[in-house]
Amino acid sequence: MNEITIIKPDDWHLHFRDQDMLFETVPATARCFERAVVMPNLVPPVTTAALALSYKERILAARPAGSTFMPVMTIYLTDKTSVQDIKDAKKAGVLAAKMYPAGATTNSDSGVNSLESLYPVFEALADNGMLLLIHGEVTQKHIDIFDREKEFIDQHMVKIVERVPHLKVVFEHITTKEAADFVLSAREGVAATITPQHLLLNRNDMLDGGIRPHNYCLPVLKRSTHQQALRAVVKSGSPRFFLGTDSAPHAKHRKESDCGCAGCYSAWSALELYTQVFDELDALDKLEGFASFYGADFYGLPRNTETVTLVRESWEVPSNITLPNGELHCAVFCW
Repeated sequence: MNEITIIKPDDWHLHFRDQDMLFETVPATARCFERAVVMPNLVPPVTTAALALSYKERILAARPAGSTFMPVMTIYLTDKTSVQDIKDAKKAGVLAAKMYPAGATTNSDSGVNSLESLYPVFEALADNGMLLLIHGEVTQKHIDIFDREKEFIDQHMVKIVERVPHLKVVFEHITTKEAADFVLSAREGVAATITPQHLLLNRNDMLDGGIRPHNYCLPVLKRSTHQQALRAVVKSGSPRFFLGTDSAPHAKHRKESDCGCAGCYSAWSALELYTQVFDELDALDKLEGFASFYGADFYGLPRNTETVTLVRESWEVPSNITLPNGELHCAVFCW
């Protein structure tokens, strides 16, 4: 098959950053996605309805002329988030709240230290028909970084899902067989996003032959056995798993520093990379559900009606992109 047409997809997890960076990241995503769930981990974070609406306006101002792309806004949960904050967010049209364990990833220092104290907020999310999006890793330094997703499932995720049974939960950017198995066996109302890098790469691609900082992301790449488990669940066509790139831009000098930052910027090639995976799996018939249907259905939003056509041909992603501030960025991770 050399050509495939699918309903225009959505990206259910990405990072646009802010200010001048938006004039790079928003057009890159609007190129082939109709909607995107925008992560709120700015500095300072997007913690309220008012901040979310202001951020949305900045994103819309960066859209290409004639674009119909729409951001789906979220708020950032902290130890101080209140039930009223959730009610205000719902009233403003915010669809979800993102929970970062404090210190788990980029710009997560304001995240949650006491998860137990947030259960009234989780109940409020459920009561207001909003989703909880979870970066599912523990942050205890004595726990091996490759085990932190599994430990989060055991310590927290099972409890959240059981204690708030009417809450819709998205386990973001899962990386392990344990996470895939958890989502498959969980109650209704639990789903997960999967990134292109975790489908295409494993930890050898980050460490073998020297450290490759542009393949460093959080959650970190895992063993090939986990990569194969993720590929198996997308091939299965389960509606519990859908597209979320976690596209996360950083200036090149920050990625290549002696303390390189986490994140893979994939917006300019994300849909093509996912299509490559499904083609390798002989499962192109499952791509449309994963990319265009299951996320919209889970969020309770209408499916898109426009289509995009992908054609099999050779092309090369630029090795660097010049950002609005003049810095260079590696266009995409290496594979």
